Amino acid sequence: MSKAILDEQAINRALTRIAHEIIERNKGIENCILVGIKTRGIHIAQRLAERIEKIEGQAIEVGEVDITLYRDDLTTKTKDDEPEIKGTAIKSSITNKKVILIDDVLYTGRTVRAALDALIDHGRPAHIQLAVLIDRGHRELPIRPDFIGKNVPTSKSEVVEAKLKEVDEIDEVIIQQKTSI
Repeated sequence: MSKAILDEQAINRALTRIAHEIIERNKGIENCILVGIKTRGIHIAQRLAERIEKIEGQAIEVGEVDITLYRDDLTTKTKDDEPEIKGTAIKSSITNKKVILIDDVLYTGRTVRAALDALIDHGRPAHIQLAVLIDRGHRELPIRPDFIGKNVPTSKSEVVEAKLKEVDEIDEVIIQQKTSI
């Protein structure tokens, strides 16, 4: 059984608030770039960029990072379970820029750690900030988001899934019990 914890309107409100917070914390958007973690983080980054452009009257660059080769669980995968590499696309140098890394759900912190490694391979940012739609806790690494759409206390027996229209044809965040295998 699943329960919706954010609907389309709540997601839109959270993203609008995060956009304002990004602008405020960075005193505008000069020298800033939004970088979404594949897959849903990219769509959230694009939505944030649209909101920021409406507020500031100028566009902010959006890039995407693929963490496939930076994951710390690749050695536990079987030979038949080869990683699918989707590529990183950041148009300009991130060196000396303020990078706002964006993901949908923050859980253990391992995805963000992999994304940080991938970013550093592309340059040396002046600053990296983290924006997430959902922070569900249970960190295994010392990673803390700067911008949060919603904190959702969970148990480890639960799964939080963000669904976005661009990928899932619906905007919602649901929480459900893990299924036993």
